[in-house]
Amino acid sequence: MSNIPSNLEQEILRLKREQNAVILAHFYQDAEIQDIADFVGDSLDLSRNAATTNADSIIFCGVKFMAEVAKILSPQKRVLIPDLKAGCSLEDSCKPAAFAEFKKKHPDALVVTYINCSAEIKALSDIIVTSTNAKKIIEQIQADKEIIFAPDQHLGRYLEKVTGRKMILWNGSCIVHEQFSEKELVKLIANHPQAKVIAHPECPESLLTYAHHVGSTSSLLKFTEQNQGAEFIVLTEPGIIHQMQKRNPSGKFYDCPFIDQAGCKLCSTCPYMKLNTLEKLYLVLRDGNKSEFGGELMMDEALQIRAKKPLQNMLELS
Repeated sequence: MSNIPSNLEQEILRLKREQNAVILAHFYQDAEIQDIADFVGDSLDLSRNAATTNADSIIFCGVKFMAEVAKILSPQKRVLIPDLKAGCSLEDSCKPAAFAEFKKKHPDALVVTYINCSAEIKALSDIIVTSTNAKKIIEQIQADKEIIFAPDQHLGRYLEKVTGRKMILWNGSCIVHEQFSEKELVKLIANHPQAKVIAHPECPESLLTYAHHVGSTSSLLKFTEQNQGAEFIVLTEPGIIHQMQKRNPSGKFYDCPFIDQAGCKLCSTCPYMKLNTLEKLYLVLRDGNKSEFGGELMMDEALQIRAKKPLQNMLELS
């Protein structure tokens, strides 16, 4: 990276003011990005917050599908990403052409899709859900109506359990939540018997059975805030621990590792989220589409319109 100033954070704030930009940071971003952002949160709340501002530009420190939602909800604003390669393993597990063929096999089914997917998949859906509102929305669907749930199979199985609805599940998953080591989790529980296990429902069912609380990122954060001074074993991307520590400074937090093929213990971070850095945030503000790594998210207007309808259905139902 060339010409990175020593006063990096000051320069980011200066460029943000000059360009009337708003910086969004997902809970899974590095702490230094979270601390400089105007809003920190989960993907939908970030986009909705940005839509209420008078900013001309949105700098989305997250992954591509999140930036797409921001563009759909704020079509008049420019949306930039610090690193355009910041994708999502869950999105990659559900390609539009394959999903369209899957839909054809179940022509009478209502398609309920988790927000962690591409705009093309959203456009093929009837209702979008988040991990926060999925249970409430599924419970409103007519009991005899077939439901396709995509793309996360683990979230789908969890929702089947808590709603009692059998659904047709797409076989997708998130590498972060799927790779937590159950063996290492058991060790953590043994070493910290007072700790509360908190888990995102994208985790496999075998891991959720250990959890004292299962919920969305915002739900996990709220749970830790309500239990001041407690210990927690966190089964989601460890970037969120920064916010947990800020809101519960006397608490203790342990992230669960995974074991790679060589038998090495590694942190379960999202490689896509971590592509965004403070330096790349500066470069995209300074250089825009000429940035070495990032640039403006470009979306077809017709696709935006098609993808917005199931998002609107979600907002009406939730």
